[in-house]
Amino acid sequence: MNDASGAYDVAVIGGGPAGLAAAIALAQTGANVALVARRTPYPDNRTTALLGGSVDFLRQIEVWPRCEDKAAALRTMRLVDDTGRLIRAPEVRFSCDEIGLDAFGYNIDNRSLMVALEDRAAELPGLSRFDDEADTISPQETDVAIRTRAGQSLSARLVVGADGRQSLCREAAGIAVKRRDLRQAALTFNIGHSRPHRNISTEFHTPQGPCVFVPLPGSRCSVVWVMAPKEAERLKALSDDELSVAAEAQSHSILGRIHVEPGRHVFPLAIEQPRQFAKNRIALIGEAAHVLPPIGAQGLNMGLRDAADVADIVHDAMGLGQDPGAPQVLSRYHSTRRADVATRTFAIDLANRSLLSDLLPLQSLRATGLHLIGSIGPLRRLAMREGLAPSWRRTRAS
Repeated sequence: MNDASGAYDVAVIGGGPAGLAAAIALAQTGANVALVARRTPYPDNRTTALLGGSVDFLRQIEVWPRCEDKAAALRTMRLVDDTGRLIRAPEVRFSCDEIGLDAFGYNIDNRSLMVALEDRAAELPGLSRFDDEADTISPQETDVAIRTRAGQSLSARLVVGADGRQSLCREAAGIAVKRRDLRQAALTFNIGHSRPHRNISTEFHTPQGPCVFVPLPGSRCSVVWVMAPKEAERLKALSDDELSVAAEAQSHSILGRIHVEPGRHVFPLAIEQPRQFAKNRIALIGEAAHVLPPIGAQGLNMGLRDAADVADIVHDAMGLGQDPGAPQVLSRYHSTRRADVATRTFAIDLANRSLLSDLLPLQSLRATGLHLIGSIGPLRRLAMREGLAPSWRRTRAS
C-alpha cells in the first residue's frame, strides 16, 4: 500500500475502525481504492463489544481470524435496576443460547482490532494508502478532488467520509447535522477482578445513566460508566485504589475484589444525526454519520454496518457499469442506512431518557416494559435479535 497520486473509484477519508473496514471491503469488491489516513497508534484503552453481524462482516473481510484470540465471548446480557427508586424494573437476563447462538458477540480492545485491520489493509493490492490527512475536499461534477496536508493531490468518483464528529467530508458535501448535548459523560477504564465473569455482561441502571461491566479475556472487564460530567471528572481524579473501591461498590461486588488498570478517560455524550447520509459524491460512515451514547453497544456496530452497506452498494453499482458516486447510487446508500440509524437512535435516546426521568409514570412504563421483555419468551427473543442487528437489512453479498 504505497502512496500513489491519481484517480480512484473510491477514496476513504479517515482511518478509524469503520474507515479501515470500509476501505478493505471496498477494495475486495475490485474497486480501485485510496485510503487517506495517518497510521497512528490507537489513542486509548477503550474496547468494543462487536455484536451479531459485525463479527460476520469482519470474517468476510478476513480480519476476525487475526484478532479473535484477543476477544471475550458475550454469552449473557444482564440488566439490573440500580436506581433505588420507588418503582424499579425487575432484573432481565438475555441468554444467547435462547436464540441459537454461541455468543451475542465479542468484546475486544480497540488496539487489537486496529492492528488486525491495518494488517489486512496492507495486503490488498487495490488499496493505496496516503499516510496523511485530507486538507481540502472539493466535490465536482464527475469526481471529488482531494488535497492532503502534505500537498499530494488525488481524485475519486466517490468519497467515503469516515473522518469523525468534526467531519471535513460532511462539511464539503454540504450536509447539515443536528446535535444535542446530553449533559452526561462516560468514564471508561478496564479492571481486573477476583471472581470469574462467566462471559456475563452486566449493566447497572443508575439515576445518572448506565454502568456496564463487559467481559474481556481472563479475569478482566471493561467498564463504561455514564454519569453527570462533574461526577465523571471527580471519579477520574481518584487514585487507583479509590476508583477500585468505587467500582466494586457500583458492581455490588459481583466480580469480587476489583483493581483498576492504568488508563482512564472521560467523554462528553451527545446525539448527532446528519440530515442526509450522502450528497455531492460523498457518503458518510461511522461518527461522521451518527453519534450515540454508549448504550446497547451500538456505535461502532452501526459504523461497521455503514461500511458493509457502502461496499455492497458500490459493488452492485460497478457491476452494472454505474458511476459509484452518481446520485442514484448515493440515494440507495441513504435509503439503506436511514431506517437503521433512525430506529437505533430513537430507541437509545428513549432508554436513556426513561432512565434519567424522575416522573413516576415514565418510571412505571419503563419497569413494565422490562418486565414484559423479561417474562414473555417471544418478546425477549425478538428484543435479542433486533438488538444484534435490524431484521430488515438485506444479507450482504460475500
